[in-house]
Amino acid sequence: MLPIHQFPGFLIRRLHQISTSVFAERMSREGQDLTPVQYAALTAIGSNPGLDQATLAGMIAYDRVTIGGVVDRLVSKGLVERETSARDRRARVLHLSAAGTSLLTRLDGIARAAQDDILSGLDPAEQAQFIKLMIKVTDAGNSRSRAPLQLKDTA
Repeated sequence: MLPIHQFPGFLIRRLHQISTSVFAERMSREGQDLTPVQYAALTAIGSNPGLDQATLAGMIAYDRVTIGGVVDRLVSKGLVERETSARDRRARVLHLSAAGTSLLTRLDGIARAAQDDILSGLDPAEQAQFIKLMIKVTDAGNSRSRAPLQLKDTA
């Protein structure tokens, strides 16, 4: 075993590889060509109809420069619709299309099951503790990220 095999960064990268692979496999079984980032975007748009791309990027901790490509792909798949904002004619707001809403509803349980697969080496109590610790670590390091999580202000 190499010393790096116990480095948090190495293990996080490996877990990300595993997570992405499991998600892709689950989506492929459903006949869907959807990435984890695209699924996250659909989820955020579905929960916050009318949000703009910059807000979407912050809500899913994704780089603002490349979120446009994610949205473009979702629009081209017929899952998301863009329209000019009624409040700011320069801004474009996002909504799920009927197909996007239907797909998101259908894939919700599948995406949740993929999460169980990702953590299959842990029992339920360990999974809950692991998630709690990941939230703690990511919250503590959020400001150091190239794409920090910025939850939409609900006040």
